[in-house]
Amino acid sequence: MTHQAGMPADREAPMPPQPAWPITVDPVTRGALVVLSAIAIVAALDIGQIIFAPVCLSIVVGSIFGPAADRFTRMGVPTWISAIVMVVLFVLLLLTAGAAFMVPLSDWLDKLPLIWSRLQSQLVSWQGFFSSVSSLQQELQSAMGQSDSMQVSVDDTSAVESVFYFAPAFIAQVILFLASLYFFILTRPYLRRSALELSPDSDSRRSIHTMLKTIETRLTTYLFSITLVNLGLGGAVALVMWLLDVPSPLLWGMLAGMLNYVVYVGPAVMVLVLTCVGLATGTTIVAILTPPAAYLCLNLIEAQLVTPTVLGRTMTLNPFLVFLTIAFWIWLWGPAGGFVAVPLLLVAGSIIEIMSERP
Repeated sequence: MTHQAGMPADREAPMPPQPAWPITVDPVTRGALVVLSAIAIVAALDIGQIIFAPVCLSIVVGSIFGPAADRFTRMGVPTWISAIVMVVLFVLLLLTAGAAFMVPLSDWLDKLPLIWSRLQSQLVSWQGFFSSVSSLQQELQSAMGQSDSMQVSVDDTSAVESVFYFAPAFIAQVILFLASLYFFILTRPYLRRSALELSPDSDSRRSIHTMLKTIETRLTTYLFSITLVNLGLGGAVALVMWLLDVPSPLLWGMLAGMLNYVVYVGPAVMVLVLTCVGLATGTTIVAILTPPAAYLCLNLIEAQLVTPTVLGRTMTLNPFLVFLTIAFWIWLWGPAGGFVAVPLLLVAGSIIEIMSERP
């Protein structure tokens, strides 16, 4: 075989440039990048609270109503109608609960001066103890060379100005929440399909499908089970308050069921509320402490026996980790963060568990 003039006998394809040495990252640098990334994410969540909080809350609530919307769709109802029905049903539930709260709650708000006066009368017996604490504080301040004078600043912002300032932001968050809830319920199947289409091979698609299915099943099971448990706790609290002849027992049952969604913090608030109820209705220490003590007994039964039995071991989370998660999200987003804290922790735990089981 002859070669053409001016052409090399063997032409080799050009090789891509190779790095002279493998690129490595120092562990200290990697750790610093992780810390800086975490700080940036927390700052972004804090700055964008007005957007992220209602959207995240809509995803959690939509996980409860999503399976019901899927059943309507399988019955032949158009997807957009099923989503609208779920949103309207949720709004009706909120309005019904709000109407049930308003009348008895307004009566108890009128009793706040009475509760405060009775609290002051009960604290008279503790006057000696508080005097001892005050004298001890003054001695410590004098020993450390500190002055006991205090400066008090008065904010002259009126309540009306505060309402006009926060009302537009609150209305915008409500609208964003309802819109996000509708679109999340509407597009749940499409979001799952899009995530699968982004996978490069069948093994990755299978892993992503298993992960999404497991997360959705666990989250829906948790939220539905907790809702049933909270309904049962609310009914038990209302019945016990009625047996104890506490006024407005249905109000305290509904409040106990709603606050129980926020683990640890909700029961603590409920104990404080029932202590104020005892101050308004009781005349002795036993009568004052009976309503919160009865609620604590019911909450202990629910937390230690009922909830672990209903959820099972697959839903069991580390109590200390749950407490830290709730504290973090309440600090970041307030009441909305307390509601979504445990579901987000459950999702994160499921992802870590599934990823650790992959070969």
